[in-house]
Amino acid sequence: MAFPENFKWGAASAAYQIEGAADIDGKGPSVWDIKCQRPGAIFQSQSGRVACDHYHRFKEDVQIIKKLGIKNYRMSISWPRVLPEGIGEANPKGLDFYSRLFDELLKNDIEPFVTLFHWDYPQKLYEQGGWLNPQCTDWFAQYAELIAKHFYDRVKNWMTFNEPQCFIGLGHYKTEHAPGIELAFPEVLRAAHNVMLSHGKAVQAIRAITKQPASIGYAPVGLCSVPYDEDSENDIEAARQDTFSVKPYDCHNSILWMDPVLLGRYPQQCIEAYGPNLPSYTDEEMKIISQPIDFLGVNIYTARQVSLADGKVREIPRETGHWYTPMNWSVEPKSLYWGPRFFYERYQKPIYITENGMANHDAVSEDGGVHDPQRIEFFARYLKKLAQACSDGIDVSGYFLWTLMDNFEWAHGYSKRFGIVHTDFNTQKRTIKDSGYWYKKIIQTNGRALFKTDSVPGTSLKSWLSATPRRRQESYNLFF
Repeated sequence: MAFPENFKWGAASAAYQIEGAADIDGKGPSVWDIKCQRPGAIFQSQSGRVACDHYHRFKEDVQIIKKLGIKNYRMSISWPRVLPEGIGEANPKGLDFYSRLFDELLKNDIEPFVTLFHWDYPQKLYEQGGWLNPQCTDWFAQYAELIAKHFYDRVKNWMTFNEPQCFIGLGHYKTEHAPGIELAFPEVLRAAHNVMLSHGKAVQAIRAITKQPASIGYAPVGLCSVPYDEDSENDIEAARQDTFSVKPYDCHNSILWMDPVLLGRYPQQCIEAYGPNLPSYTDEEMKIISQPIDFLGVNIYTARQVSLADGKVREIPRETGHWYTPMNWSVEPKSLYWGPRFFYERYQKPIYITENGMANHDAVSEDGGVHDPQRIEFFARYLKKLAQACSDGIDVSGYFLWTLMDNFEWAHGYSKRFGIVHTDFNTQKRTIKDSGYWYKKIIQTNGRALFKTDSVPGTSLKSWLSATPRRRQESYNLFF
């Protein structure tokens, strides 16, 4: 099993989770700034007001990315930082920040992959109706045009939206995420339609402005199921059906968000499940929604395991003692094989794993290191299954782990640590974790180190992890 020679290894982050500087240099408020002010909305009333202070420390963070050998960095732009009211006059200091960040990345041979929207919606636009206002699609197109106009010379790789299932489903139907309101389900579907229409208009805006080849994608949650028995054709078909299934009054699925964008139509499953709740739309709108894109990004962390029993798809409960992460997500490495396989079969677009990772209970040890063998084990198991997908002919172009550094984990505040770099939120000291150094070797070997155990005496993964931090640093070039 092997990864393609041009495989893109990367790490991902999001503006609100790391930047801080919530109200300086002209930045306007986002719905997350406002939600964090609500009593009890966020763990211990924490917020992204300072976060990792990346706004002031981006040069240090770029050097960490470089040190880890990461050549591709997925990041997002804060819409209200560049357009404080969401539309209208741009903020020069906000644009300047991203200009300097892009320059710093490129100077260090790191390719930016830019997500236009990773949940920090301008509060001023929310107050005008947000995703329910018919004008919202033009607001987003104007924002996309502004960003493309300023940065097309340095950014080649674009994503429009990150996880619309979350910012609509968890923010407008359930209340865990911002803005934290409960819409009626027909309104939820109208907001979803407007998000996808905004996506299409943004694709048009980028293509109209860029003067160099642009690779444009989209990064919904890759909700998928896996076969309980991977050798059973019945179970494989059950997993395929379940991956593209829809439940009534539930927008937490894949095909509501993927079929219109990639196939130009609402799937029959949605029509049957949602009935008259689906919004009306024109053929012209669907043409805009389905503007050609270059790749499909999928964020995959876990999956249901299913089987075919009595002619029906049934979820198989996890065995007693199964490994769950601190997010209470079931660890399911098979998701990085079957997810890409099913999505590639259906949509025939190159696949990027745009997020994959695990929260862990990390702390700086007395020796000064951050030892997270569970995260290394998690990544190793998942990446081996992704390598299998590549070897079986699935067009997987790259992998972005979540996340570069511990950060503000939305409603969980700072209680969940996903990073391969530890952040001390009191001092802002960064400490590369064992998993960060491990990932560096995976990148250096294009994944081949996953399938080696002890090619250099005394430098196996087990012995390396048990060595002192200094010894580990000295052994990077020998490891594996």
